[in-house]
Amino acid sequence: MVGLPEVTMAGTLTADPELRYTQSAIAVANFTVACNPRTLNRQTGKWEDGEATFVRCSIWRDAAEHVAESLKRGQRVLVTGSLRQRSYEKDGEKRYAMELDVTEVGASLKWANVEVRKVTRNAGPAGEDSWATRAPAPVGAATGSSGFADEPPF
Repeated sequence: MVGLPEVTMAGTLTADPELRYTQSAIAVANFTVACNPRTLNRQTGKWEDGEATFVRCSIWRDAAEHVAESLKRGQRVLVTGSLRQRSYEKDGEKRYAMELDVTEVGASLKWANVEVRKVTRNAGPAGEDSWATRAPAPVGAATGSSGFADEPPF
């Protein structure tokens, strides 16, 4: 969304992402990220958690399905997106909530290891998978009998 502040946050998922579909079959995943400062108490010598900030997040389409399949409650994540404020009424009182329209999300590697698996895209024209189509090898590259590079380009 143009004009909204783009932010990146690191935090912990408070629950498993909720995957839903619109009436037109578009996937959306909603989840909440809790972010809190952690400071060293010099008197006790122990680390203490500060007050948490909870940010409701939503991500759409294929990424929504990937989030729902990959991430679980308690995992630390990094999220990037457009921050917006929404107002609503509860018990006759006007309240405000910050929400993040997520464009990118990933597991944090600060305290965890992950295995990344590339997802095959849906078939394109004539049933051809555009990610499965291999490009010809660059000049001078080692090639197999098919004339295509044996190693991925990255």
